[in-house]
This record gives sequence, C-alpha cells and structure tokens, in this order.
Amino acid sequence: MRRALSRTGAAGSGPARGVLVLMLASGLAACGALPRGAGLESEVLRVTSDEVPADFAVEPVTRASLARFESWPRIGERHLEWIGHTAEPPNRIIAAGDVLRVTVWNTEDNSLLTSPGQRSITLDPVTVSASGTVFMPYIGTIRVAGMSPDRAREVIEGRYVEVTPSAQVQLEIAETRGNMVSLVGGVGRPGTYPLQDQSATILSLLAEGGGVDRSLNNPQVTLMRGGQLYGISVERLFSDPRLDTTLRGGDRVIVEPDDRYFLSLGAAGSEAMHRFPKDVVSALDALSIIGGVSEARADPKGVLILRGYPSSAVRADGSGPPHTRVVFTIDLTSADGLFSAGQFRILSGDLIYATESPVTSAQTIMTLIGSGFGLIRSAGSL
Repeated sequence: MRRALSRTGAAGSGPARGVLVLMLASGLAACGALPRGAGLESEVLRVTSDEVPADFAVEPVTRASLARFESWPRIGERHLEWIGHTAEPPNRIIAAGDVLRVTVWNTEDNSLLTSPGQRSITLDPVTVSASGTVFMPYIGTIRVAGMSPDRAREVIEGRYVEVTPSAQVQLEIAETRGNMVSLVGGVGRPGTYPLQDQSATILSLLAEGGGVDRSLNNPQVTLMRGGQLYGISVERLFSDPRLDTTLRGGDRVIVEPDDRYFLSLGAAGSEAMHRFPKDVVSALDALSIIGGVSEARADPKGVLILRGYPSSAVRADGSGPPHTRVVFTIDLTSADGLFSAGQFRILSGDLIYATESPVTSAQTIMTLIGSGFGLIRSAGSL
C-alpha cells in the first residue's frame, strides 16, 4: 500500500511541475508589463519610427554644453530692470501737493504785510500746485517744487525783500502730500508713507513698514515709477548696498512671493510642485529640494529635465534651442555630470523626471524566478 502511494505521488509530481513551469513562464512573459512608478530612459526618449523625426531634442548636460545652454532664452523669468542707489543729500524736497506755512517778519512800521506795531504775520497755508508753484500775497507766483525748504525760504524771502526791505521769512512744510510713497503688501504695516528727505531708500521704507513678511517664499520687490516697472528680489537687495534704490514721491512698492516653480515626477524623492526658494536654482539644488532620487528605483544615469520653449526661440545655429521641446539628460554617476548639474540652471516650469533603473526590472524578474523554482522544489517534495 505504501509503495502504491509512492508511485502515485511520483506520477502526480510531473503534471504539477509542468503547471508551475507554465505559470513561471507566463509570469516572466508579463515582466515587461510589471507595474512601475516611472519609465526607463530608453522608453522616454524612444522615437516611434525611424521615418518620423523626433518632436523633441535631447541635450546632455556636460561641461562642454553649459556655455551654449546659458545663451539660450530664460523662459518663465522676470525680465525687469532695476534702479541703483543714487547718493542724495539728506534734505527734504518740496513736491506738488505739499502744504507750506509761511511766516513773514519785518521791523518796519508802515508795511504792506503787517499792521502798525505788528512785527510778524503768518500767512494762510498754501498748497504746492501740480505745476510746482505757490501764490504768495504781493509777490505773486513762485516755483518751489524740487527745492529744499531752506532754498524755498531764501527764494520767497528774496522776493519779499523787494517789497519790504527788512522782511525775513520762516517756512515749514505743514503737510506732506506730494512726497508720499505707497507700500503694498508683503510687509507688517502696508500703507502710505511720507518721505522724510530726498535720501530715503527702499530698504528704509521696508523697515518703516515693519519689515518683509518672513512667510513669503523668496520675496520679490516691484517698484512702480512713472508708468514703468522695475523688479528685484529681496535677497539681492539685501546683498548689495548699491541696489538700495533712492525713492521719489509717488513711487509704489509691491512685495510679493516668487511665483516660479518646477515639477518633479518619476522615481524621484517626491512627486510635487516646488516653489523657487532663491533666485537661482541649479539642477543639483532642485534634486536636493525634491529629496534626491529613489535609491531602490531610480537610474542615476537617467535624470531628465523636460523644458518647453516658444517657437520664436528655436535656432539652428546653436544660439538657441534646436526644438521647442528639449530634454536635458544628467548623469549623476560621473564627476562631469555632477559638476555640470551644479551649474545647470533650472527655469520656471521645468519638469525633473527620474527614470526607472533597468536593474529594478531585472531584480524583479530574478525574484520571480527564485520564487518559481522554490515552488517547483516544494511541489517535487510532495
């Protein structure tokens, strides 16, 4: 009876082994369709037909190519100029809209301005007109805009001396309406501020407004002056005193976060949208921001940066991208690739795509093979 059972088990092991081998073969055949989080580099860069030209260009990031890439247009960037610091004396400057209070002193008994025994008279406050002038009794219209209070006092006094030889003039700015600047958003206390003197700068205005909001991502400063826009980052503004722009009455200053971003997908440390934390972000900076690439999945030789250019930027002579769609490839396993990645500039809208390593698929296949043969051995021992 025991011998019969043994023969039956041995005979049954053949079909069972065959079924398991068939299952293993089917599993290996399906390995090409194994679920993955990213494509292989060869898959992403594959051209569907040799007869159809690729609708994108592939550009390796190396030391030899960096200078050429640097001359290409920087899409998605702010292209605003900035006004440097202008040294001005710390004097208050009269502007249109300012209100002046003038007092005239004299020692004459018969004066056009004062009554007998009266030695001074304070005139009604006058507002500097849009043309920069004020009207004063007995001496007419005088231009004072652009003058310091001391200079305006001298000019007005000189005119009154022609009428009253002993006249002396005292002048003060009662209200400052013309020398006002607006600080819009991004600070502790936005609002309208008077310029204390003509040497006032944008950094002093930001300080007066309570400082830049610390929660803003790489804050940007926009200056609106005379219908023109000028722009700079707070990072650059703080780093160079020569960029501390001297303000003028009527300026508007806007502080807002940097709206540039890049994306990360595939076998990267994170799949998300990332804001620029500083003015210049290199490929290595970006990889650090996204948490690197997956050690278990990513191909360190297949980090891709996908970028789109406008058709107007395309150039055949190398001075611009050869195609509207460009894939930059980075090899993180070579010193040249690493150094070059540290100098390659990421632009707003770039997609950093970490491709899947071919080794990952091979390891999966080997795991399936090992599991299959383990099952076969287990079946054979029944």
